[in-house]
Amino acid sequence: MPAFLASNAAFADIYAAENPQGIAHFTNVPVRGDARYKRVLRIQKPRFDENVRGSKVRESVPISNSILQRSRVYREQIARAAEDYQVDEALIKAVIQAESGFRPEAVSHKGAIGLMQLMPATAQRYGVHDPFDPGQNIDGGVRYLRDLLGMFDHNMELAIAAYNAGENAVIRHGFRIPPYRETSAYVPKVLDLYEKLRFDLHALRISSRQGG
Repeated sequence: MPAFLASNAAFADIYAAENPQGIAHFTNVPVRGDARYKRVLRIQKPRFDENVRGSKVRESVPISNSILQRSRVYREQIARAAEDYQVDEALIKAVIQAESGFRPEAVSHKGAIGLMQLMPATAQRYGVHDPFDPGQNIDGGVRYLRDLLGMFDHNMELAIAAYNAGENAVIRHGFRIPPYRETSAYVPKVLDLYEKLRFDLHALRISSRQGG
């Protein structure tokens, strides 16, 4: 048997298409019969034993377990901001992971600072006096994310693109994802993290309720 067939490694494909209004949409589920959707990214999933009972339920856990461990330090701040500003907790964690890998001391070459990589102007706009402070950074970043979701009619793809490239870039490109290499990679990355974290957070809540 060829080696690649014997391997139990799996891959997650991300597909993209534009709707009639020209807005890009991403999905990890192939849309049968819709030729507009093209594969734009392939992400390797962790190896797992298909013969192990319940392995399908745990399939995504190894991918994001390390994220959940790192995010635990900021659990209260993230949960508070998610509730205060009505932003999905999994989305907040996905953005933080993509932006800084949960490193509060992170500084980008463009000058973005902290967990949610706030630019100085954004930090000032949202009253973040110390962007290295995790609580202030999360509060300001989640408020910004909330405003972007509202600005783009809760189109998550456009809000995520705007978080990376700026809302003006999305508007300038006709309310489409800007064709920047970084942004084109950033949007599906955050969406993939978001889907996995949503699954894992849901599984953890069920386990907690069952006392497992």
